[in-house]
Amino acid sequence: MVKRVHQPREDAEFDFILRTSAAPVLAYFTGAWPKAIEPSRAMDLVMGDIAEAYQDRLTVVRTDITRCPRTTGRYEITGAPSYVLLKGGEAVAHGTGPLTVAEAERFLDGHL
Repeated sequence: MVKRVHQPREDAEFDFILRTSAAPVLAYFTGAWPKAIEPSRAMDLVMGDIAEAYQDRLTVVRTDITRCPRTTGRYEITGAPSYVLLKGGEAVAHGTGPLTVAEAERFLDGHL
């Protein structure tokens, strides 16, 4: 199985993914400043596993805070890593901080 995590390069690309996804979208937000690098890398590994495990029920999108500032503001993201579950473009659940795979699964299973 191929791990599939979308990585938009700009806000318009994020919006396109959101509009065209038939499944709910789990957007997670990463940052490249010193205190965010390691936790963001950890989230990349977790979200890769989540994208594979939930591939038929979920679209996973890695969103760089600096590349998608409008998207970051729209969902009131204030730090990295953060995550938001979107259904029909609307946020239904969110959180901040790195997750383990088990924590991500509990979060998703409670909201999907």
